[in-house]
Amino acid sequence: MSDDVHSLIGAYVLDALDDIDRAAFDRHLRDCDVCRLEADELFEVTARLADGAWSVPPPRLRDNVLAEITNTRQLPPAIPSRPQPRSSRRGLRLVAAAAAVVAAVGAGAVVYQIQDQRVRDTQSRLEAAQASEARVRSILGASDVQTHSEQLRSGGRVTVSTSRLHNAGVIMLAADSAPAAGRVYQMWTIQSGAPASAGALSEGQSAAVQVVEGLPAMSNVGITIERAPESTTPTAPLDALVDLA
Repeated sequence: MSDDVHSLIGAYVLDALDDIDRAAFDRHLRDCDVCRLEADELFEVTARLADGAWSVPPPRLRDNVLAEITNTRQLPPAIPSRPQPRSSRRGLRLVAAAAAVVAAVGAGAVVYQIQDQRVRDTQSRLEAAQASEARVRSILGASDVQTHSEQLRSGGRVTVSTSRLHNAGVIMLAADSAPAAGRVYQMWTIQSGAPASAGALSEGQSAAVQVVEGLPAMSNVGITIERAPESTTPTAPLDALVDLA
């Protein structure tokens, strides 16, 4: 099996692995969530590519073709050609085989490029999440960190920690439950009475940890319940208002 087992997913989906490699890759799928997801998506793609590839001919197609024969000029008598040497016939077979191989390799390359891009996208999201987690830890662990907290009217709590050394803060929202369908929690920073959105949660989401750059310069953090996906201005009354002074 290849040293980079992930690169075999294209061949696996195209059923181009031998029995040993396929068994080994089956074992790998049990432990690799990324490859299992990619394999499911690629199987769906290949199934869709096959859709519409063949259809039943129209019922009158045969009759129409036979009718056109009488109106079509026939080819002149064929002139017998010299028998092709065995080497020529073998050459043609090799060309055909080579074309088939090129087509298969091309299809495999396309599948590999698709899954490779998805792996890179997943890796990028993972690295971004790790960087965000490290940023949160650095702010919460700062020597000058200040923490303020308030209850949510809807149930739960919002906690805001700020660090002037990092010129940033962390908003931690932990609601007892998500808002009703079609509504979301939204966070706001407020300075001199002017609110600015600090991000909205997704529908059905009741908890979030959000890093906000420049938060120590703000006077308040507010939480509202808005229509999904988010609002440009906060809807009164606020579900919570945290004083950062």
